[in-house]
Amino acid sequence: MTATTLNTSITVSRPAERRPDRHGELDDLTLARARRGERDACRALVRLYQRRVFALLARMLSGRDRQSWVEDLAQETFLRVFRALPSFDRNGPAKLSTWILTIATRLSIDELRRKRPQLHSDPAAPVPGAIAVAPEQADDLLRRKRIAAAIEAAVAALPADNRAVFVLREYHGMAYGDIAEAVRCDIGTVKSRLSRARARLRQALEFLRQ
Repeated sequence: MTATTLNTSITVSRPAERRPDRHGELDDLTLARARRGERDACRALVRLYQRRVFALLARMLSGRDRQSWVEDLAQETFLRVFRALPSFDRNGPAKLSTWILTIATRLSIDELRRKRPQLHSDPAAPVPGAIAVAPEQADDLLRRKRIAAAIEAAVAALPADNRAVFVLREYHGMAYGDIAEAVRCDIGTVKSRLSRARARLRQALEFLRQ
């Protein structure tokens, strides 16, 4: 496991694969203490939300340097979270998790506009490693890997704003209004971008019917 240390001495660790996600929001007392900069409360905030931040950034970004890029942007996300935390309205319309994911989303969109990564995957290409198993197992493994590669490539090919809408809706289950706030557009635009993204994904998976 790699770790990135914030200037606040709070460590953001890349979550282990398949680790169960944590649900719920930070309680009011811990949030108040985190706003005052108390270290253990800040650590609790990072532990609770870091998996969701890493997951969003990993889906937004792609390419050979994705791991280090995700870690860097996760660190920057939480730095911005702690700087802006005193202004977060607990009684406002957005949950703390939504507010944090909005910060991560806007940061990733800005980065994608500056430096678009190249995804090195071909969903139709043979997948190494699908050998030394029964033929039917090999076929199933190959199919799964090709589907995963095709989905990743299709998402990576989307414009940054469309990608953000798709990821926030399909993977993080955010409401249309919250997505509109995150990507700075109206709800109608969110729905049209989501429709285009879904159509692109269906097109990318057409090869499976051949």
